Amino acid sequence: MTALSSSPAPSQPTFVVGHKNPDADAICSAIAYAAFKDARGERGYVAARCGNSNARIDTILARFRQPLPYYLSDVSPRVHDLMTPDVVSILDDATCAEALELIDQHQIRVLPVINSRHRAVGTLSLAHLGGVFIPRVSEPKQMRQVRTSLSNIARALRGRVIHLTGEDQIEDLFVRLGTMDIRSFWSISEREKIPANQSIIIVGDRQDVQRRAIEIGIRALVITSSLTIDSEIVALAKAKGVSVIISPYDSATTALVVRTATSIDRIVERDFPTVTSDARISEIRKKFSLTTHALLVTSDDGRLIGILSKSDIFKPVQTRLVLVDHNELTQAVTGIEEVTITEIIDHHRLGSLHTAQPILFLNEPVGSTCTIIADMFRREGLMPSAEIAGIMMSGLISDTLHLNGPTTTEKDVTLLAWLSAIAKVSPQELADEIFNSGSVILAQPPEKVVRSDFKIYEEEGARFAVSQVEELGFGNFWEHAKAIASAVEELRDEERLTFAALLVTDITTQNSLLLVKGDPTLIARISYRHVEQDEIFDLPGVVSRKKQLIPYLTSLLKELVAEGALSTGTRTPFKKRK
Repeated sequence: MTALSSSPAPSQPTFVVGHKNPDADAICSAIAYAAFKDARGERGYVAARCGNSNARIDTILARFRQPLPYYLSDVSPRVHDLMTPDVVSILDDATCAEALELIDQHQIRVLPVINSRHRAVGTLSLAHLGGVFIPRVSEPKQMRQVRTSLSNIARALRGRVIHLTGEDQIEDLFVRLGTMDIRSFWSISEREKIPANQSIIIVGDRQDVQRRAIEIGIRALVITSSLTIDSEIVALAKAKGVSVIISPYDSATTALVVRTATSIDRIVERDFPTVTSDARISEIRKKFSLTTHALLVTSDDGRLIGILSKSDIFKPVQTRLVLVDHNELTQAVTGIEEVTITEIIDHHRLGSLHTAQPILFLNEPVGSTCTIIADMFRREGLMPSAEIAGIMMSGLISDTLHLNGPTTTEKDVTLLAWLSAIAKVSPQELADEIFNSGSVILAQPPEKVVRSDFKIYEEEGARFAVSQVEELGFGNFWEHAKAIASAVEELRDEERLTFAALLVTDITTQNSLLLVKGDPTLIARISYRHVEQDEIFDLPGVVSRKKQLIPYLTSLLKELVAEGALSTGTRTPFKKRK
């Protein structure tokens, strides 16, 4: 049997997630606690996992028709978590007037510029735009210049068009006010060598200047203050090919607005930083400098999909987690330090994890986390569905070895019976199905066997890992012992550990074998009997990593550290042979 496909996640959920390399209790308690929250009317809780499934988990999920929880490989905040997706942008053929209006209307510091295919081509800011309009007294000709089209000018002015020719042509034009006496009207333009066909004359109702400007062949005539223009003048303009626009503004304002009709093409900052939506925020922070106020977020093909401002990276991250079946940072999903933990439901020892605010932390010395959640259902008078009751039975049976493990309590016994009545499933039949669901050693290559259920611990300055697999007898282990030992050694090197260990538990006899690779001083101190090889030990009656093995290993570490006999230096990363 195979489990149903992995569940999708809704927008901004609270994920209920177990430890890395999850066992049955981690998966089942995540599903059960999300169901408990839903039964209480608390929506948005999603069962999640931060590791792969295995044959036992697949058997349980298929038996009770539950999908594999949503996969979380890394909860580190990403650009898409904090960026603004609805981006105010402007096309690359727009004018400065349109850019200024958008900046003012939306109170933004950086305006992305895109082309007709929505690909980012650059950015604009007030600093860029200001460079166009800052007075340059030493260069009066440049102060008059505007690169645009007549249709852009008419649009910027919101003017009334009387006559236009070649209105969409982008060209260099020069603005002049027709305010002086007719006798000296054109003298300045002659001194600056400005051709008539590049000149825009802004004038009021002075017909002599209007006529003279048209006769010398200017490019356009702009009449200010919504003044009327004589029909004879209009006819002359049409005959000479001179464009005429009526502006609603006075002369000074009209001149300023005409200059803002300049095309943004030449002032776009085309050397601009971009990021992908999946980039980690912790890495992106390095890209911001004193002058970088925002980064454009683009797709693989360059399309603009968002913008990330400097203030965005300090927003609170929306990702929220409930941790089940663990409370140590070394066992939690990657990136947990950067998100919000709202609750912890666990039955292990207390680790080093701390939170920014008070949270619900429920920790009980029982056989499984599913026991705690089942008790929460019962105490609140909530009845789980038959399927969820079966899921909690499975986690409880798996973690207590069907009530035979040393962590088993009376509460486990009582709640297993309560769940069995709801699920209408025999605990013994379910236990047989779970423990006969397949050998991890036969189903996985050695490197996956040692990572299928492993946890990293930190004690007395030493960092070490303990994996555990449960088998029906030790036959499969001995057939693959050499390859598994090499995989444990590789695990130790890859994770830079003081030592790594694998606990192989025989479910039928309630005994275990321990394979250890690492610090020779620690291995020599292990008091259990060696079995065939110096690094494999017989542990009769030891089946619990949590309650029996970890306390024993911790005591050895304390002794060695007190004697100064243990080296806790980090290992060189293992490099596989090609």
